[in-house]
Amino acid sequence: MDRVIYTSLTAMRGSMARQTAIANNLANAQTPGFRADLAEAQSLWLHGSGVGGRAVSSEEVVGADMRAGTITATGRDLDIAMAGDAMLVVQAPNGEEAYTRRGDLQLSSSGLLTTGDGHPVQGSQGPVTIPPADSIRIDEQGRVFVVPAGGDPENPQEVDRLRLATTTGSDIVKGLDNLFRVKGGGILPDDPEARVVTRSIEGSNVTATTALVDMIEASKAWDSQLKLISDARDMDSATANLMALPR
Repeated sequence: MDRVIYTSLTAMRGSMARQTAIANNLANAQTPGFRADLAEAQSLWLHGSGVGGRAVSSEEVVGADMRAGTITATGRDLDIAMAGDAMLVVQAPNGEEAYTRRGDLQLSSSGLLTTGDGHPVQGSQGPVTIPPADSIRIDEQGRVFVVPAGGDPENPQEVDRLRLATTTGSDIVKGLDNLFRVKGGGILPDDPEARVVTRSIEGSNVTATTALVDMIEASKAWDSQLKLISDARDMDSATANLMALPR
């Protein structure tokens, strides 16, 4: 019975991992530019004395769903949506270069331009810093224009250009911080032809109803494995009673 029990236990761990990925997706159903985690189950064959022919189940996040989310016009000057497969270059918490599709840009009290989750946006001259201004505008090429405080509204000044990278020909992976990086290290090449949709934002590509259905399926899979373990225990007890010698 140990084969049944341990196989079911590994399947239950897989269900837990799947539930974790689904829960993360569901929690980010309204996060701008979010890409859903993809979890996949695999069979891992065991090798060694006494365990030949056994396989355990392993389910883990293997990638991200890169389908585009819905772009919605917001009318906000700092909202942008990347067109095509372009990625916005940001600075990760550890200082390295990373990439995101999140375009709900914010302006900190120090004038630093960041994404909605606080990552500094990178421009052609480093982190984009906005001087005191009456207005800020971003055009479709990612150029940032400002009207200086007390300046002429008809004569905006370009302060920087957002760095937009292309993923074509590169293998990228998603981190736990929801930022993308080049697999194995390195950086993505800048794409001078990349464009953004201004005053608009790209939503998450997670469909809440689909995520809820997946969560129910994972819960039912957990219950099935739990029942299998219970049945195996009952069969083991019945077999032991049957083989017991009478006194």
